[in-house]
Amino acid sequence: MTNLLVLKEHLRSFYSKNEVYLIPLIKFLVALISLLLINGKLGYMPQLNHIMVVLILALMCSFLPTNMIIVVSALVTLLHLYKLSIECAAVAGILFLLLFLLYFRFSPRDTMVVILTPICFFLQIPYVIPLTMGLIGTPASAVSVGSGVIVYYLLEHIGAGTNTLNSTEADGTSQKFRYVIDGVISNKAMLVTIAAFAVTILLVYIVRRMSVDHSWRIAIIAGSITNVIVLLVGDLIFDTKISILATVIGTIASAAIAMVIQFFMFNLDYSRTETVQFEDDEYYYYVKAVPKITVSTPEKKVKKINPQRTEAAREARMSQNRTRQNRDY
Repeated sequence: MTNLLVLKEHLRSFYSKNEVYLIPLIKFLVALISLLLINGKLGYMPQLNHIMVVLILALMCSFLPTNMIIVVSALVTLLHLYKLSIECAAVAGILFLLLFLLYFRFSPRDTMVVILTPICFFLQIPYVIPLTMGLIGTPASAVSVGSGVIVYYLLEHIGAGTNTLNSTEADGTSQKFRYVIDGVISNKAMLVTIAAFAVTILLVYIVRRMSVDHSWRIAIIAGSITNVIVLLVGDLIFDTKISILATVIGTIASAAIAMVIQFFMFNLDYSRTETVQFEDDEYYYYVKAVPKITVSTPEKKVKKINPQRTEAAREARMSQNRTRQNRDY
């Protein structure tokens, strides 16, 4: 345990010293992964599939505000959809505009969440997002998480229906509109997932703010169980065809990741809890103080060797040896 705490302090120190370099690097990697996933899922416009174009766009995002990652990803998605069908691009553009308005109104600071939610879906660990946002976010974070869920299911729906859209006749504009809109509005799996994530965020947020020992760990466990229950109940009611095994395994993996986040952000020593009471002219206060677990990182001791002193000592030893030899002679 001590080694882990020392590692945490080293990581914090490393991040604080190199923050100016690490933040652009993180934004570059997030933008790069996002663009690669969009190209892999859609990829209808060959010009955007070139790796150099992706690298240039990701590098540009690394030096711009974080919100630009969402804007660039949305523009790349719309260009791919425009190549496939103007109707798809129009519906997706209106949907993105509505999501942007909701996102900037309720949770403008959760930029990374909108991008990381689809990425975690592709990595088969989407449940880590509601658990994490319940720990470090607010109930309003459900808006940004829900936006990410909608974007993922939209891409999945259009990617799966490429042949259907291509086979539709040129004058079947209304059919294409209906196909895309139905994929968003009538997608029961998406609606159940949004509801499960919103309930999980709210429950984790409430529990982790309680004045009980190990509240963050209890919140992670309660949120994980609630997430699975809501998804399974939604599957029974709406027949969403959610894989039970994949849901359970993904939730367990997500809970483990959330535990790691909790260790680095909220690691307390409940054995040294103190209760303090004091008063002023109007109130009497009961304060529960729980100290954080901290360790001092071992300092490296470097022994400096002065070359001049070393040379002087060597000459002194040689002089003593010559004196002894002369005496012996």
